[in-house]
Amino acid sequence: MDENINNNYALNLRNDKINEELLKLRWEIQYNTNDYAIDYLIARFKEGEFFINAYYQRNFVWDSNRKCLFIESILLGYPIPFMFFSQNDDSRFDIIDGAQRTSTLEEFFDGDLILSNLKKLTEMNGLKYKQLPLNVQRRFRNTTLRVIVLSDNTSLDARKEIFNRINTTSLPLKTTETRRGTYAGPFIDFMSDCAQKQLFKKLCPISENSLKRYEHIELITRFFAFANNYQNYGQEMSPFLDEFVEKHMNNFDKNAFETEFDRMLSFVDKYFKNGFKKTANGNFVPRARFESISVGVALALREDEDLTPFIPTDEWSDITDKEKGKKFRFHTTTHASNNKSRVIGRIEFVKNMLLYGKETN
Repeated sequence: MDENINNNYALNLRNDKINEELLKLRWEIQYNTNDYAIDYLIARFKEGEFFINAYYQRNFVWDSNRKCLFIESILLGYPIPFMFFSQNDDSRFDIIDGAQRTSTLEEFFDGDLILSNLKKLTEMNGLKYKQLPLNVQRRFRNTTLRVIVLSDNTSLDARKEIFNRINTTSLPLKTTETRRGTYAGPFIDFMSDCAQKQLFKKLCPISENSLKRYEHIELITRFFAFANNYQNYGQEMSPFLDEFVEKHMNNFDKNAFETEFDRMLSFVDKYFKNGFKKTANGNFVPRARFESISVGVALALREDEDLTPFIPTDEWSDITDKEKGKKFRFHTTTHASNNKSRVIGRIEFVKNMLLYGKETN
C-alpha cells in the first residue's frame, strides 16, 4: 500500500514537472500570424523595416532555377510555406526564415530576374516582371504571403532554436566549411592568416557564431576572387568562389596578395570612418557592403597608388543620412542581389566614387 502511494506521488510529481516545463517553454514563444501583400513586403524590405540579420543568413543562395520556380508557384497560386519574422525592440523585423524568398521577390520585381525553365507557364520564359501583362503584374503584387511574426518578448535563444529547427533538413550548396576541406592547402591557410590580422578584426567585426561558420574566411575569399576576376563573375556565388579557390589552392603570389590586402585595409582604416561597418557601433558587416568597399578600394588603388578620395567618403557612404547615402545603400544593403549586374555595379560604384567622385568615369 505504501509502495503504491509512493509510486503515485512520484508519478504526479513528474507530471507536474512536465507540465511546468512545457508551460514555461511555450510561453517563451509568442507570435501573431499576418498576411502581407507582396508589394508591401518588398517595400518594407527595401526600407530596411524587414531585414536579414547576419545570424540568420545562410551560407548558400538559391540558383536562378529555384528562384524562377518560386515565382512560378506564386503566379499559379500554389500554397507557399509560412515565413518567420521576429520583431525587435526597435519595431523592425528580422527575417528568420524566408530570406531567399523575400530577396527573390525583390529581384523579380526590380527586373533583375528573367524567368526561365518554367515548366507550366512556358509562355513567360525569357520575360522580366515589367514585360508581363498588366493583370499578371497586379496579381503578383497583390498576392499575400502568410508570415508568423514572433513578438519582441521571444528570447534570442528561442528564435535561434526555431531557425535551427526550420533549417535542419536544408541541403546547402558548397559552403566555406566544405570549401576549406575540399581545397585545403596553402591558399586556405593564407586566408586564415589574413583573418587574424588585427586591422581586419578592427574594421570588420564578426560575431562568435559567424566565426564558427568561417564568415571571416568567406569575406576574404570574396575579396580575392572579386578583386582578381569580378568581371567574369556569372550568376551563382558558390561555383565562382569554388573555382577561384581551386585554381589558387597551391599556386598564388602570396607576397602580391598580402600586399594588396594590407594596402586595402590601411586605406579603409584611413578614409572610411566606420570601416566596413554600417555604423560606428555596428557589430557585423554585410557581405555586399564588404565586397563593394574592399574590392572597390583595391581596384582604385591599382589605378592610383597614392589615391586620395576625390570627395570625402562620408559624403556618399554615410548611410545614416538617407538622402546622402541613397545610391550607396542601394548597392550595399544586406539583401543586395548577387546577380552579375548588381555585383559588378556595387564594386565599380565604390571604385569610381573614389577615383572620380561619380558613379561612372
